[in-house]
Amino acid sequence: MKPKLVFVAAVARNGVIGADARTPWRLKSDLVRFRELTWGRPLLMGRRTFESIGRPLPGRETVALSRDPEFRPEGAHLARSLEEALDRATRLAEAMKAPEIIVAGGAQIYSAFLSRAEVIHLTEVALTVAGDARFPALDPGEWRVTARETPLRAAEDEADFEYLRLERK
Repeated sequence: MKPKLVFVAAVARNGVIGADARTPWRLKSDLVRFRELTWGRPLLMGRRTFESIGRPLPGRETVALSRDPEFRPEGAHLARSLEEALDRATRLAEAMKAPEIIVAGGAQIYSAFLSRAEVIHLTEVALTVAGDARFPALDPGEWRVTARETPLRAAEDEADFEYLRLERK
């Protein structure tokens, strides 16, 4: 069975997901959720996202996408095109017996794969922040919210937030 293409993203009220190659907030609760959603699955991400994390994440296989001929992601699988990235991630998912491929950013990668995504795990962060990376606009005619959770804010969280699961209609 072909693995689903699933997005995992945290987005501010104004659509910002990043500023200067960093996340403009700290939500420890969301990092725990990210780990739960992505464990045992291949992660597909762009070069800048990979570099911002600084290393492959344990318990997952990472496909880093970049056109930069000098980029060599240590410990990750390199892809030079969207199709190559999806092919590598699909083969990894099959080898891992993972039902999903996780798209983990950044903005260009989300935009490039949005038409193929089947599920989006979205953390809506109750902040309006400046930033240079935005999540692509979602057409409400194409997506429906199938789950919504408002967890209690932990002391290590810098803002309130909600978890949404969206599925393509």
